[in-house]
Amino acid sequence: MAIASHLLGPRTNILILTGSPIAGRFSFPEQIDFVRIPGMIKKTNDEYLPLSIKINARHALDIRKNIITATAKTFQPHLFIVDKEPFGLKKEVLPTLQWLRRCRPGTKAILGLRDIMDDAETVKRDWAEKGVYNLLDELYSEIWVYGNQTFYDPIQEYNINGSISAKMHFTGYIPRKVPGKEAARKLKKEIGLKEGEKLVAVSTGGGGDGYTVMHTYLSMLESSPRRLPFKSVLVTGPFMPKHERKMVFRRARRLGIRTYHFYRQMEKIFAAANVVVSMGGYNTLCEILSQGTLSLVIPRETPRKEQLIRAQAFNQQKLVDYIPWHDFAPENLQNKILALLENPGPYQQAISQFRLTGIEAMQQRLRVFRCKKS
Repeated sequence: MAIASHLLGPRTNILILTGSPIAGRFSFPEQIDFVRIPGMIKKTNDEYLPLSIKINARHALDIRKNIITATAKTFQPHLFIVDKEPFGLKKEVLPTLQWLRRCRPGTKAILGLRDIMDDAETVKRDWAEKGVYNLLDELYSEIWVYGNQTFYDPIQEYNINGSISAKMHFTGYIPRKVPGKEAARKLKKEIGLKEGEKLVAVSTGGGGDGYTVMHTYLSMLESSPRRLPFKSVLVTGPFMPKHERKMVFRRARRLGIRTYHFYRQMEKIFAAANVVVSMGGYNTLCEILSQGTLSLVIPRETPRKEQLIRAQAFNQQKLVDYIPWHDFAPENLQNKILALLENPGPYQQAISQFRLTGIEAMQQRLRVFRCKKS
């Protein structure tokens, strides 16, 4: 959505194919719409199950594949962007890419990769086994990497050859909407923050694997012998299992903490906070850095190491602090939060100098496409 809204033009229509069950909760600008495909939830790196409908995973993937292909054939796009996975889940996008190459050779097929997929050995093995390297060369016009090559270089890490690397453009990270000061002020008032009080926000993204972070944060507050010098707001995420979410809400209520299971404009919470505790997903960190807010990351290490590698790379640039999973405990969490609140200077300086250039770079690529076409 962050990309789509910035690629709009006077005569541009954008159609988003998504498996997210909460897509309908967001407001879409004119000329942007979405097609909902069955959502899938990851169990392991290679196993996905239907999120809502109770059918065989293979059947759900077939439905997704058929909807994607039928939509592309009907919509006939000039630009087709595939997000994150080179060919979607279980190569569900492959038939569409092959059709575009065969029947619409003028369509630009773009692979949009996040800064980090996984640890190098896992990606190299996975891509070799699935024939990804050959298909990247054959089916994509360009590959846009939504990150900084100086932070992490997938060309080197994933052994990407010259013909593929020649198609790669590093856009930088994708900025998010920045609310005005009045919006942040209203949010602080909504959660009862007094003048001069510090705020720590805790977000676990979708929340499917976020319970441990919420549990440890609440344990930190419950076990502290003194009242800590900040207020808290928690956002569990819409995919946290219901029984876990209920436990989080019950404990938070006893502590007088405002808690949401979903907040439509997370940028307002991140802008109002002094520190955000998160798991360091790509979208979450882009949202936090767009607001210029300090960040403490608790990266998961399974089933992928993406979040850990990103936390380490960002920490080297002083853009975030992080706690490795094996060191994640209430006492360490409290010490890290207090250290950020008491000595924010080094991180604030690095964040203030950091530019999220993703949208500018993508718009520049579109200008190049239009010039070549004309």
